[in-house]
Amino acid sequence: MAWRQHVPSLASAAAGIRQASDAWDAISDSFCGTDNWPIDEKGYADGKVKRDAEAWAHVEVFLDHGPEVLAGVRAAASGPDYVEGPISEDLRRLRGIDTSLDRAAKIRQEWDEVLVLMDASQPGSRAMYASQAEEIRNSEGWHYADELSYQGPALARAGDYLASRADLEQPSQTERAHAALARSTAGSRRAPPASPPAPPAAMPTALRRSR
Repeated sequence: MAWRQHVPSLASAAAGIRQASDAWDAISDSFCGTDNWPIDEKGYADGKVKRDAEAWAHVEVFLDHGPEVLAGVRAAASGPDYVEGPISEDLRRLRGIDTSLDRAAKIRQEWDEVLVLMDASQPGSRAMYASQAEEIRNSEGWHYADELSYQGPALARAGDYLASRADLEQPSQTERAHAALARSTAGSRRAPPASPPAPPAAMPTALRRSR
């Protein structure tokens, strides 16, 4: 269960996305008029850029560790876990996380390729346009960041529960193994069966011929 070590990072990343979103929601109205249309367009745009950049940094954590944890959770969860129990709702919420991770991964790959092409076609242009390219990438990734802010906590909770359950089950499995080993050892130490009695000595020839 090597994936379990990444569960806290995913929980922190999900909380980070939610924090970036909440911080923006708290001030976004201040840039808008009564019709909810921005009156301070620069302030509004800068606020969204900041939100998207902070959220994308946490999306990167999901891209690095999310697929491994997701595969581990699905392998460790049993059928009844999906029907009832403390993580049944979390497991159902994970049905759409594959799409979020896949689409975000494609966005990262596409923009990594764009930056490489910049260096290849116009050496030195990356330093000039990288910031703008990253802003576009972060903006395109915001939708999936928002999805992960809901799906991510479900993945972290399910992973934490299943890892903790494995810890509780491990001692009992170890105890059963020790008991089986003890029985096997005790059996091997039993005294060997007694040797069969020696056959009776043969009668002297002369005695056998007497009538």
